[in-house]
Amino acid sequence: MNAKSRATNYTSAPLQRLLQLIDLLAGHELQGLEPGAIAKALGCAAPVTTRDLDNLRTAGWAELHPNGKTWRLTPHVIEISLKHAAALRAGRQDLNDVEQRYGRI
Repeated sequence: MNAKSRATNYTSAPLQRLLQLIDLLAGHELQGLEPGAIAKALGCAAPVTTRDLDNLRTAGWAELHPNGKTWRLTPHVIEISLKHAAALRAGRQDLNDVEQRYGRI
């Protein structure tokens, strides 16, 4: 069953916009993006962008650039990626251990 055929749609427009904002900020860690450019790219009003950026800041996902004008992602995103990679390595090791154990039979 795909997402469109579900009887109940749990999709939240504000949450989807936050996820789009995270994707938009990705790759702009050095210079950041100005709130006006973010609002334009997301097709929303400036106050909405300000609220979204503040929510990401509160959650540790975004920060105001030292230049005081632009916003960028924090290293939190990288920390999540590192945890993901560590979990994959651990899973790979578990599979290798099982393979070696059963390979001896």
